[in-house]
Amino acid sequence: MKNNKKTFVLWLTGLSASGKTTLASATAQELKNLGYDVHHLDGDEVRANLPVDLGFTKEGRDKNIEMAIDLAKKYQNQGKIVIASFITPYKEHRKWGRERLNNYIEVFADCPLHVCEKRDPKKLYQKARKGEVKNFTGIDDPYEEPEKADINVKTHQYTLDESREIIIEYLKENSLIL
Repeated sequence: MKNNKKTFVLWLTGLSASGKTTLASATAQELKNLGYDVHHLDGDEVRANLPVDLGFTKEGRDKNIEMAIDLAKKYQNQGKIVIASFITPYKEHRKWGRERLNNYIEVFADCPLHVCEKRDPKKLYQKARKGEVKNFTGIDDPYEEPEKADINVKTHQYTLDESREIIIEYLKENSLIL
């Protein structure tokens, strides 16, 4: 493993089915291939391991993101590069990440709602439109798009390899990786 002189947190935000987890996994694998110690934190994984169901209310989302930031900080303090993929729908949540984590890099998986709805592997948008899922981001709960993400990847326009390369190039240009 390369010694991560500079740890950083890549925080991927975007609508459900925008490609966050897929892009985060591909980027994590590329960094591992380059010899870096990386931990990928995913929203579904974190929620699945919670002792209680926080739901998707504002309060539940607040608590979920606070726990995710705490976990990211823990891994970062261990010298790992952290790649976090969470919807993170509110600007306030992304601000918390920027304030609490070292070298926080916001990556917007920028994909239009209609494309996310077509991709939707879990059929969550369909359920939300029928009223079966409440407080669903993009349908009956807002997604506040980042105004100045550090990296904006139009995941509906680029291939996975191209999207990953946009992130890797940013990290190289900013001397975060060699």
